[in-house]
Amino acid sequence: MIPMTLQDIADVTAGTLVLRGGATAETVVEGLVDTDSRKIGPGDVFVAKPGEETDGHLFAPKAVEAGAALVIDERELDLDVPQIVVANAVEALGALGTEVVRRVRSLGRLREIAVTGSNGKTTTKNLLQAIFSRRGETVAPIASFNNEVGAPITFCRLTASTRYLIAEMGASAPGEITRLTRMAKPDVGIVLTVGLAHAGEFGGIEVTLRSKTEMVQALDEGDVAVLNADDARVRTMAEKTAARVVWFGRGDDADVRASDVTTSLDGTRFTLHVPGEEPVDVHFAVIGEHHVTNALAAAAAAHVEGVSAADVRDALQEVTRAERWRMEVVHRGPVTVINDAYNASPDSMSAALRTLAQIAPPDARTIAVLGEMSELGPYAIEEHDRIGLLAVRLNIDQLVVVGRGARALHLGAIAQGSWSGESRFVEDADEAYTLLEAELRPGDIVLVKSSNSAGLRFLGDRLADLAEGRDA
Repeated sequence: MIPMTLQDIADVTAGTLVLRGGATAETVVEGLVDTDSRKIGPGDVFVAKPGEETDGHLFAPKAVEAGAALVIDERELDLDVPQIVVANAVEALGALGTEVVRRVRSLGRLREIAVTGSNGKTTTKNLLQAIFSRRGETVAPIASFNNEVGAPITFCRLTASTRYLIAEMGASAPGEITRLTRMAKPDVGIVLTVGLAHAGEFGGIEVTLRSKTEMVQALDEGDVAVLNADDARVRTMAEKTAARVVWFGRGDDADVRASDVTTSLDGTRFTLHVPGEEPVDVHFAVIGEHHVTNALAAAAAAHVEGVSAADVRDALQEVTRAERWRMEVVHRGPVTVINDAYNASPDSMSAALRTLAQIAPPDARTIAVLGEMSELGPYAIEEHDRIGLLAVRLNIDQLVVVGRGARALHLGAIAQGSWSGESRFVEDADEAYTLLEAELRPGDIVLVKSSNSAGLRFLGDRLADLAEGRDA
């Protein structure tokens, strides 16, 4: 964080400053800011946020033991460290993040590139970080820090020398993206897709569309909206923004586009076309044609900021995986495991299954271990059934469906009479592991895919370890 006095922080957060430990109102703090006491080190700021399952105030002593220079809390605690007592810790964190961005902005060098969409935000964020970190100090979210807590934690990491802020902006309800853009208004706003992810929480696809549109509505005339030309719903956003629009996509009408796309177990290859430059060939280690969309979005934002196509190519080719547990390919022994179980929606589940079918050599057996796609609300049964049908149409050799929430997927698959494959239903990840432990054989390609709440990402790790011990 940029240096701020305790009084500055108290004023920004509308809190009451409690001086302890020999501090004064002019004592300067410039450490990291976090709500997780395990991440606090000497000089950092701990925000004691009450939660649904526990209360951050209970962990404040551990944060102080770790060296916290300041605790922001909702009630004064018996700790020998300065405290700022606020009415709402989350709102105070947001106010602090907003002020840090404002102060760094005032120095005149900071550019913010923000990304939203139903799928691909974290992957695109990582690609943007890979590109822009080659040009200057770049701050980007850790993991999926994209909500009212994670975003300001990221914003507070800015320093006076930060040149680029990469912001991932997620939402589970209308108005959340607007709040995030008010904390840190983007210069370049990227919208990837509008799909059924979180549709149950939003209340329908049209509400999702309106919520994602909040990104481009926050942009000013001098800003740029980077929009997916291949998504019909995203295309409608061009009419709702004052910003200049730059299109990315697979079609010839896109400003930044890809051609000659192929995918295999060693990654994805495509030719990148950028206005005013010669096409460049890219070998992208992340597998799956759907990740080309994310790469194009990052390339388009980079183009807006004056990064050459060749530099984009070089950065993309250094990325070895989208993110932990996102289309993460693990070659161990004679079995290949694709662990994509950090998140799942109907669109990303479909894309992962298509990738599995595309990359498998003729003599390989394809196995899809699939869990629940959460937060679909009234769409859940229909969408799980549709994924089961897709697996059959793609001729996936074996399905292992895990958990009651995904049972409709299993039923959808076994209802098809023309399939040479097989689907089996198990209650939990342990049962799935036991089943596969007995059946995995050399040459198998195993996809593990589910929403985070299903917990299959750890099953994917266990299967990779199991595969390592198999004889070829």
